[in-house]
Amino acid sequence: MLKLWGRTNSINVMKVLWTLEEIGLPYERIDAGMQFGVVNTAEYRVINPNSRVPTIEEDGFTLFESNTIVRYLCAKYSMGGLYPEDLRARADTERWMDWATAQVQPVMTPVFWNLIRTTADKRNHIVVAENTLATNRTMEVLDWGLTRRSYLGGSS
Repeated sequence: MLKLWGRTNSINVMKVLWTLEEIGLPYERIDAGMQFGVVNTAEYRVINPNSRVPTIEEDGFTLFESNTIVRYLCAKYSMGGLYPEDLRARADTERWMDWATAQVQPVMTPVFWNLIRTTADKRNHIVVAENTLATNRTMEVLDWGLTRRSYLGGSS
């Protein structure tokens, strides 16, 4: 059975969990990261030298980096489903996944950390305001993509 290391409040783990649920693949999730520790142990660093989550293990094969894990799972278990068989359609879908990581996360993360993970007395409201504006500009690209079709990944 596939094992997934990670905590459910990690956006990167959530990507993998969502994929596993969409595919319907059974898995065992192991709490790791932040309050659960694990990621800084010597045993974990053998499978993920970054000491971060998520990491998966399946039949002796380990993999880290959430987008790569999602691609692997889709290619192995959902080719033609979540993962388009047509190369151009697949590249188009992957573009949006990478866009979310490269463009959305850098501007949304400071807002999230300041408003959710930081106590009110320590929040940096200038950082929140600047990154909220940047997030709104970034979402214009999302709007652009959705004006062209019903879903970012195509017709389904």
